Amino acid sequence: MSSTHRLDEPGALLLFASGAPGLVVTDVDSTLISQEVIEELAEAAGTRQRVAEITSRAMNGELDFAESLRERVATLAGVSASVFADVLASITPTPGARELIDAVHAAGGRFGVVSGGFEEVVAPLAASLGIDYYAANRLEVVDGALTGRVLGRIVTSQVKVECLRQWASSLGVPMERTVAIGDGANDIPMMNEAGVGIAFCAKPAVREQVAVQLNVPDLSLAIAPLGLSLA
Repeated sequence: MSSTHRLDEPGALLLFASGAPGLVVTDVDSTLISQEVIEELAEAAGTRQRVAEITSRAMNGELDFAESLRERVATLAGVSASVFADVLASITPTPGARELIDAVHAAGGRFGVVSGGFEEVVAPLAASLGIDYYAANRLEVVDGALTGRVLGRIVTSQVKVECLRQWASSLGVPMERTVAIGDGANDIPMMNEAGVGIAFCAKPAVREQVAVQLNVPDLSLAIAPLGLSLA
């Protein structure tokens, strides 16, 4: 990897020398929001510690993401679907998240999120923040309770790359004018695919592979280096 470029240090270099990004895509858990949604769901199942351990290993690239997700979701079987509203009320956007979204929109760009988490939480979160695109997993619910299974495709690292490409193509935005931000190993391919990839308060294995880093939990620190400005 080339030398590390930290956006939270004084004199951070401009990443977009001319113009501004046309599309910014971020991960959700521990990037756009401060929490890991699956751990919040696991709290209701009494499996939080077990799930948190698996999540940490998966985000550091030690486990296959899809397999680890199925294992974690299995622990949620029997939890009432009302848990989604409780979790949505408890999560908090990362400092600077709203400012970054607003700055992207002010420059005429679009904002998307790709999540290994769940549509039941991500969709209303995206609506509340004015996010243009989202992709997330769906949990099976039968008779008002979670079954412990995932429905349809799992948002893997490759799916995140595909979403980035598809959204950019639909907007007519060249890949060199895209930005991807994430914290986990499953975000690395997306960050490598984008014109600019930013590792945000990332796991050690991620910091070793992504040169541009923001190691302070404040997404607004990416605004100026991306050639954007606060409205």
